[in-house]
Amino acid sequence: MAKNKQLSASLEDYIEAIYNLSQGAKVARSRDIAQNLGVARASVTGALKLLNSKGLIDYQPYGFISLTEKGRQQAESVVRRHNIIESFFVNVLGVEHQTAKQAACKAEHLLGPVVISKLLSFTEFSMNYSKKGTDIIADFQRYCRSKGI
Repeated sequence: MAKNKQLSASLEDYIEAIYNLSQGAKVARSRDIAQNLGVARASVTGALKLLNSKGLIDYQPYGFISLTEKGRQQAESVVRRHNIIESFFVNVLGVEHQTAKQAACKAEHLLGPVVISKLLSFTEFSMNYSKKGTDIIADFQRYCRSKGI
């Protein structure tokens, strides 16, 4: 993605929240976004104006928020990164789900596409390897437990 089209970690969080909130209803509300992200509604308004100016959402003050096609694609990319990282933390490292979810939120902004691709590949590899009779994930998790971690 071109540098001028990149979103800050904060804006990625907003677009991810809008995506998640709008899965059932197809739209989101600013108060729901504020509650979801634990931020003030004034912060949401500023972010929404910026996302709207970038053509990622359709937004009118006091109205519903929906993703544009461009915004949906961007959000799906963010959600996919989050899910890959969270899955790695839970399924490979054996991290508790809530802890993994919080850590994935932070890591999704820092890890580049190469690292995320490697995480996904390792997860797929280890799961396929386990099907062949050697469960390296279970072995690793037992090792961690034996070390008290």
